[in-house]
Amino acid sequence: MNNKLKKQNEISKKLKERAINEGFAISGIASIPGSSRLKLRTNALDRWLSNNNHGEMKWMEAERRKNICSLLEGAKSVLSVGFAYISSQNNEKNNFLKIGKFGQGDDYHKIIYKKLKNIGKWINQEIPDCKWKICVDTSPLLEKAWAEESGLGWIGKNSNLINIKNGSWFTLGFMILTENLIPDKPHQSLCGKCDKCIEHCPTNAIVEPFVIQSDLCIAYHTLENREKTIPKKIQKNLNGWVAGCDICQDICPWNKSVPYNNSVETTPKEWIKELNFESLSWDDKTWNKNLTGTTLKRIKPWMWRRNIKANLKNQ
Repeated sequence: MNNKLKKQNEISKKLKERAINEGFAISGIASIPGSSRLKLRTNALDRWLSNNNHGEMKWMEAERRKNICSLLEGAKSVLSVGFAYISSQNNEKNNFLKIGKFGQGDDYHKIIYKKLKNIGKWINQEIPDCKWKICVDTSPLLEKAWAEESGLGWIGKNSNLINIKNGSWFTLGFMILTENLIPDKPHQSLCGKCDKCIEHCPTNAIVEPFVIQSDLCIAYHTLENREKTIPKKIQKNLNGWVAGCDICQDICPWNKSVPYNNSVETTPKEWIKELNFESLSWDDKTWNKNLTGTTLKRIKPWMWRRNIKANLKNQ
């Protein structure tokens, strides 16, 4: 191994270790432009969009999403990380009204950004000539495809990224770098013949393996739908969901035994534990105060009331 390759190998290993030390559950590296798999994932995105499976999520149509180099000139590598949000507390099922585990603690966008920013400061010292850019899930990036390319896991039939050790209970973050690093091996799919996520979706939103039709998805309607009412087919299958939906993850065999992250960051907010039908009386000020510092603030107060009322009709 020549000195240049040896140095790349050493810095790549240190970078991934640094990510774990910052509090990420998993980390991996991919080279740009990546393997032929990225082209397949891009084609799959085009088909998904052309079938209008993204509903009103028009930002998914951004052309930049297909070209990672448009996000950072001279990009050569990607550091992919996963922040585990599953905890012993948000895994409890006490209330009828339910919120997806991803949103019960602090805003994961800010958590991931802060941790990656710390890694960026480390890079500035270790590789002074390297430029970098942080991407969380608001950036136009094929996130799950690049995470898969980095060896973090595989895209499951429910479209979530699944890791052997951590299941799918984690959110993704990325750092694009202008430094050549040693890539990890892209992960292979381990879903096999299992179709539990497809079989247990009450609205049949997983219309075929790996394909979610958004306008049939409970999570889409409780988080993204800006209409005044929720479609009747969705409403009658809510079964308590008012923000997100974990059904296809709860049923996944890879999620049955995963390590908890019981940090302060993942601890459910007190108001979430107390959420019930009486919460309909909360005014906008109360909702906005409760939602501060969470990723759930994307759901406006009127939408919370709509979602709770929709569940009340099923009682």
